[in-house]
Amino acid sequence: MNTPKIAMGVWAWGDAGKYGNVFGNRMEQDDFKPVFDAAMKNGFNLWDTAAVYAMGASEEILGAFIKNIKREDILVSTKFTPQIANTNVPPETAAQEMFNGSKKRLNIENADIYWIHNPADVERWTSAVIPLAKSGQIKSIGVSNHNLAELKRAAEILGAADLKISGVQNHFSLLNRSSEKSGILDYCKENGITFYAYMVLEQGALSGKYGTSHPFPEGSERAQVYNGRLGQLENVISALKDVGEKHGMNIPQTATAWAIAKETLPIIGVTKVSHVEDAAKAAEAALTTDEIAYLERTADTIAANVIRYWEKEMA
Repeated sequence: MNTPKIAMGVWAWGDAGKYGNVFGNRMEQDDFKPVFDAAMKNGFNLWDTAAVYAMGASEEILGAFIKNIKREDILVSTKFTPQIANTNVPPETAAQEMFNGSKKRLNIENADIYWIHNPADVERWTSAVIPLAKSGQIKSIGVSNHNLAELKRAAEILGAADLKISGVQNHFSLLNRSSEKSGILDYCKENGITFYAYMVLEQGALSGKYGTSHPFPEGSERAQVYNGRLGQLENVISALKDVGEKHGMNIPQTATAWAIAKETLPIIGVTKVSHVEDAAKAAEAALTTDEIAYLERTADTIAANVIRYWEKEMA
C-alpha cells in the first residue's frame, strides 16, 4: 500500500470529553464520520492517533469507523506514551498493556506504525516496544519528540535487536523549524527515515482563521498559547496568502504545501471535510525554492516561542 503525502491527525477527536480541552471544540463522534469518509475517498488512509489523546477517546472514535472497513485499506499509527505507562511492571509489560488498550479501542490486531511518544528515558523505554515488533503486533517503529542525540541512541538500541526506526514525528512548522536546524531532518534523509511533521498549522494559528479580532475559544489550551501572539503572526499569514494565490491555494493549504516541499510528511488535524479538501489541494502543489525561502525569511522575523509543555528545543 502506498503511503499518502499527508496523514490525517485525530488529536482533536474526543477533546470535548472530560479528558481534554486542548482545542476548545464541542464535537462528538457523529460529527467526524463525514470527515473520515471524505479522507478515505480522497486516498488519505494514514490515520495518526495516540492512547493519550483525550485518554483513549480519540482512538475509540477512530476505531468505530475502522471496524466497518477492510483492515488492508487503512494505515493505523498510534503511540506508546511513557508518561502514562504503568511503572509497577517491567517496561515491556507496560508497553504491551498500553498497546492492548489501543488495539481494543481501535478494533485492530496490529498497528502499521507504533511510536514511542515522548522519550522520558530513552534507555528505559526504547526497548519496551521490541517484543511488540518481534511478535508482529507492530509493523514499524517510530519515535516522537526526540532530539537528535535521543534519536541516535534509540536507533542504536533498536539496531542491536535487528530493528530500525522507520519514522520520526516532531513539531515542525514555519514557526518551529528546530528539527531542521538541529540536523534531524538531514539525519532522517540519510537513514531512510520518514519525518512526520505535526502542528504544521500550529493548531490553526497558521490557518488564517484566527486573528486579533477572532481569537481562539477562551478556556482552551490553544487560547492560552496563541491568543497573545496572533498580532505577531499577521506578516506570516500575509506571506502565506501571497504565495498561495500564485498556486490557487488558501492559507492552510500553502502552509501544508511548504511542509511537503521540505520533504516531510505532514500530519494535518482534520475535524471538518474542508480540512480534507485542503489536504488534497496541498498534496498537488509544488512551491518554488524562492517561495520557500520567502516564507521562512518572513517567519524568522517572529519571536513567538511555540514550544509546548511536553516538548523541548531540538536545536
